[in-house]
Amino acid sequence: MQLADKQLRLQGVLSQLGRTLVAYSGGVDSAYLAWAAHQALGTGMLAVIADSPSLARTQLQDAIAFAQEQSIPLEVIQTGEMERPEYVRNDPGRCFHCKDELFEVMKAFGMKRGFQSIAYGVNADDQGDFRPGQAAAREHRVAAPLLDAGLTKADIRDLARQAGLRVWDKPASACLSSRIEYGRPVTPQALAAVEQGEDALRALGFRQVRVRHHGDVARIEIAKEELGRALTEAMFAEFTRIFKALGFAFVALDTEGFRSGSMNTAASAKPLIKLLS
Repeated sequence: MQLADKQLRLQGVLSQLGRTLVAYSGGVDSAYLAWAAHQALGTGMLAVIADSPSLARTQLQDAIAFAQEQSIPLEVIQTGEMERPEYVRNDPGRCFHCKDELFEVMKAFGMKRGFQSIAYGVNADDQGDFRPGQAAAREHRVAAPLLDAGLTKADIRDLARQAGLRVWDKPASACLSSRIEYGRPVTPQALAAVEQGEDALRALGFRQVRVRHHGDVARIEIAKEELGRALTEAMFAEFTRIFKALGFAFVALDTEGFRSGSMNTAASAKPLIKLLS
């Protein structure tokens, strides 16, 4: 199917949803969905971003700024996934409990405001990865317009670029809890260490990064095209300084580079890492 046909299909799907809340995080998928829903539904839509300790402050600020730039109506709500023991214990089903909390809060919010449906930004490529949150979306009957239109991640970036949306090439992002190895409890302290570490890496000029929390070890992932700049003695010393100050005993640079979902495969395929100290 041609991209233009997928775009038309998306508009058709959105136009039939009625008054709709869009689960919005500021990433390219949810940002494009919020923009497209606003184009199709006007004041019949509202973007909703969930604020919690697992959302980096830079992501929250950028998401709010994008909505303001595009005149997309936005509401910031509070979610309480950190109060759920099944979320905090951080087993491979953690994302289910996060999305279950999100959609429960959004459903209650929508009922008070007279909204008929909830939509979120899952796309066709997401079907090939381990994503428990999709099960929660199905249980809550959350609409998936991008998926229904057959849009892939590349399609969405292309459409966002054509629409002149600055987020079209925004690096992939996920909640801070996804950086903590399974079985290690999600705590405010661990989330803060990850967030501060990633902020420090971006301050060094790296664009696509992840800090994976393995207890005493901080495992750094940097995009392959940027990895060469990280492989110097001076940069090793800087990484060591940053992460030891955040409480890590050891710092490791993952030589496979950045890849989404690496925690899902860590148990069965340990990546090659270079210990910096």
